[in-house]
Amino acid sequence: MKLLKLAGLSVCAGIAAISADVATSSFTSPATAQVNLQSVLDAVRVERRKSAEENSRREAEFLAKRNEQRAELSRVKARKDAAKAETLRLEGLRDGNRATIADLSTKLDEANGEFRDLFGAARSAANDLNNTIETSLISAQFPGRGDALLKTAQSEKLPAIEELEYLWDTYMLEMVEQGKVATFDAPILDVKGNPSSATVTRIGPFVAFSNGEFLVYEKNDQGSVSLKKLTRQPTGNRKGLASNVENSSGGNHVRGIIDPSLGALLALTVEEPTLKERLDQGGPVGYTIVAMTVLGVAFGFFRLVMLILTNGAVRAQARSKKISKSNPLGRVMMAYEATDKADTDTVALRLDDAVLKEIPKLEGGLNFIKVLAAVAPLLGLLGTVIGMIQTFQAITLFGTGDPQIMAGGISAALVTTVLGLIGAIPLLFIHAFASGAAKGVTQTLEEKAAGIIAGHAEGHRG
Repeated sequence: MKLLKLAGLSVCAGIAAISADVATSSFTSPATAQVNLQSVLDAVRVERRKSAEENSRREAEFLAKRNEQRAELSRVKARKDAAKAETLRLEGLRDGNRATIADLSTKLDEANGEFRDLFGAARSAANDLNNTIETSLISAQFPGRGDALLKTAQSEKLPAIEELEYLWDTYMLEMVEQGKVATFDAPILDVKGNPSSATVTRIGPFVAFSNGEFLVYEKNDQGSVSLKKLTRQPTGNRKGLASNVENSSGGNHVRGIIDPSLGALLALTVEEPTLKERLDQGGPVGYTIVAMTVLGVAFGFFRLVMLILTNGAVRAQARSKKISKSNPLGRVMMAYEATDKADTDTVALRLDDAVLKEIPKLEGGLNFIKVLAAVAPLLGLLGTVIGMIQTFQAITLFGTGDPQIMAGGISAALVTTVLGLIGAIPLLFIHAFASGAAKGVTQTLEEKAAGIIAGHAEGHRG
């Protein structure tokens, strides 16, 4: 139809062209017009013949493909029928195999008899032992022991005699090594995860250390188990005890340290806060108490030392005939020499005045130390109240479900209390000793002054 439409358009175009020629030229002869129409007719016939041929070709091609598609459909149906038959056959075979497996399993259970219990016990023992040695420090010295045990634990067959012997040997090795202090070379990881080789000392399965640093046996990021340095080493003399064990020679008894919880207590020890962290928990109140304590103790020791030196100088002056104004007794004696010609009452008043002038110098600063000793526990109590307020605020906001939320306020309360007591106790001792030293010097001055007055009165009477 498309070709016919095109042919019609061509005829119309030709007629239009002829009409145009006729319109433009009034002198075209009838013979010329007949020739032009004949050309258009011939062109239309040619186009119709070509269109018919094309349509015939396309129709033949379609019929050929339709036959091929029917043939392909037949082949697909045949394959589906074959697959369905094969499925039925396999299902029958599967049902038969299931029945055979059930029958064989029954016969296997009957044949195993008492060995079935042995098989279960061996698998259970191998699994338990593998779980034990997987994180045991002894495995750092004897790696790879759990592979065969895991194979036995996961096996579906009766264990062979070699597997049972290996299970027994591994049990014995673990028990024997638990009572040994061993030194061996092994790879270790530092706190950043960098590997290195080092000499490791192990005390049974309890604790291991290298160069005085404690190690733990745990899984790394890749999933393998290895020795690793603690992120923070224990404080106090624990590192020294580890070095004692490392440096000891065979046969010598040294004091060491072990972790009976196989690492749990050591991990908790590492989490203990340092002195700075403790002070940080006390907050501003805690730092104020520490500053007061340091100032009071320093000043108190200074006054105590000065009083001890003064007491020694007074005692030396009492034994010496040469008067020195560098000590309180010498200044009192110089005051007497200035009034030795006066009457007894005047001399007594002069000496009392000299002694009274020396007392403030001796007791200077002692009241300051006493005030600090009284204020320190009060500041600790203030920090305790502030910490409890913070704790109750946390309880109000978040409830009591998470103890860590309340830990900050409780820590501040307890730390400030401890700091207040720690500050007050030494300050009270220092004040007591300094006050006693000052009273001792004052008593010596009063005794010497009384003796001088008595001697002066006897001289006047004589």
